[in-house]
Amino acid sequence: MKKLKLTKEEKKIEEALLRNEYIPVTGAELREITNAIHARKKDVMMTIRVNGNDIKLIKRKAKKKGLKYQTFITEILHRVAVH
Repeated sequence: MKKLKLTKEEKKIEEALLRNEYIPVTGAELREITNAIHARKKDVMMTIRVNGNDIKLIKRKAKKKGLKYQTFITEILHRVAVH
């Protein structure tokens, strides 16, 4: 049988599975997770003008959190929208 070549991310997941780091979830928990993922689905593209210094600060904060700055901005917008 031919062995599949896994990406780094897939290898991390496989190793975590082998260490029993994942736990089963109930149907209600799965629906909650599915709804959360769906709520963050990106389906609209937006173009805006932003102050250059603000973007530098946002990029710096995103990097500290280990995120891409566009993902960080999307999360900020989502938090403001739902609260």
